[in-house]
Amino acid sequence: MPIVHVYVWRGFSNEAKKRVIEGITRVFTDLGIPAEAVEIAIHEVPMENWGVAGEQASERFKYVRIP
Repeated sequence: MPIVHVYVWRGFSNEAKKRVIEGITRVFTDLGIPAEAVEIAIHEVPMENWGVAGEQASERFKYVRIP
């Protein structure tokens, strides 16, 4: 059974999480794996704990709206 871990910034909307779960599951079902066998864990990480290009994401993306 595939287990997929997805890391996102804290504040990711419930609707966005649903789309991610449905989309990832669809990839596996297209490969012939039953949906019931697919597990997805979404981990929310505070932007200040995420680094991008040597900066905290909270600084680099101050004005980005999280979906």
